[in-house]
Amino acid sequence: MSKKYLYYFSEGSQAFGGDKTAMRNILGGKGSGLAEMTAAGMPVPQGFTITTEACTQYYADGRQINAEIQTDIFAHVKGLEDLTGKKLGDVENPLLVSVRSGARQSMPGMMDTILNLGLNDASVEGLAKKTGNPRFAYDSYRRFVQMFADVVMGVSKSLFEEEIDKMKAAKGVTNDVDLDADDLKQLVVIFKKIYEDNEHKPFPQDPNEQLIEAVKAVFRSWDNPRANVYRKMNEIPYEWGTAVNVQQMAFGNSGDRSGTGVAFTRDPATGAKRLMGEYLINAQGEDVVAGVRTPSPISHLQDQMPEVYDEFVAIANRLEHYFQDMQDMEFTIEDGKLYMLQARNGKRTAQAALQIACDLVDEGMITEREAVLCLDAGQSVAPGVELPSEFLSGGSLHVRFEGKIRVEMGDYIHTEFASDGERSMWWSSYFIEQAPTFRITAVEPTRIINMTYKASKM
Repeated sequence: MSKKYLYYFSEGSQAFGGDKTAMRNILGGKGSGLAEMTAAGMPVPQGFTITTEACTQYYADGRQINAEIQTDIFAHVKGLEDLTGKKLGDVENPLLVSVRSGARQSMPGMMDTILNLGLNDASVEGLAKKTGNPRFAYDSYRRFVQMFADVVMGVSKSLFEEEIDKMKAAKGVTNDVDLDADDLKQLVVIFKKIYEDNEHKPFPQDPNEQLIEAVKAVFRSWDNPRANVYRKMNEIPYEWGTAVNVQQMAFGNSGDRSGTGVAFTRDPATGAKRLMGEYLINAQGEDVVAGVRTPSPISHLQDQMPEVYDEFVAIANRLEHYFQDMQDMEFTIEDGKLYMLQARNGKRTAQAALQIACDLVDEGMITEREAVLCLDAGQSVAPGVELPSEFLSGGSLHVRFEGKIRVEMGDYIHTEFASDGERSMWWSSYFIEQAPTFRITAVEPTRIINMTYKASKM
């Protein structure tokens, strides 16, 4: 196979020779972030990325993962097994992985994730014995059956949620965490029966089959209705495809010294320099956004697990200095050990963007030249006031930028341009019965260094 379709997190940062744009295009935003965090020595559960080009190849092959790419996937699984000392599907020391999407531009909530992959009727017993925690093992298994059925096979998750609600009502409890090991073991039996009734075949026990079907499901989610609408609204090209990240599980649901959450290094609304976020104890990632339990502010972690909180604050500061920007982070705590699952430049309001840029200059993290307008792919900039239209008017736009943009001026200029930022580019147009305005939209992450616009009657 001439083209390289898979990269371990540990090799991704060096493989592209410092070209972060190329790395992001091939590994996706999540994959490139994991590669960079690994290179920076952050506590990242290890794994590998299946590239955006593999997604494109999947569609070219009639929505199938070809034999060569499948072989490479299993070879990388073997490498991950060697690295962790665990084995996928093993009854003594099972390796469990998450399978997550990761497009080059963030598409929150649009594509699919599968957690706890690798569990079956044998390995769940091994996990229970290995950890001495049967409740945790069967909680992970019931989550996996439900998620696999929903995401991979399209079985409505409401069927499973109804059974959980029945179980809680029968036990006289309100939270999932109040169900014991026997309850969860029973739920697994019920969930597998729902799967079989809907799919007319048993729940798959082969971890290799589970993995390939999960990767296909993530690739398919690039073309699902909600993703297509999101791409159209945000002008994300269909041809980009999504990467897939296969990563060793870190378990936030393994007890009261475990949890999961999200956080920002600064306030995304105001730009104030303070840690913002929330987390749940004894939970996995989907619990934070599901609304079934109320998360705690990240500040409460200082009281519950002060050593973890201090480590998290230190890592948050390291990430800011490494990426030289405000960070949006996902994390998991497993039995008191902190793992970072994602870090990316955080979205923010215009007010926050200005405040953060000024503060980063004051803190010596970036130069004044670097503290300019940065646009993610799909973001736009345009005059913030309504200009009066005249029968005949004109506009002149001078821009110095680094990246790729689409310029729209009236009816006559709708064109894409690329620049390395070394020189200004100039456009002018006339307008008939229109306000002399313009819009710049980033086609890829772009830095606007300088911009001047003049408009007048003609």
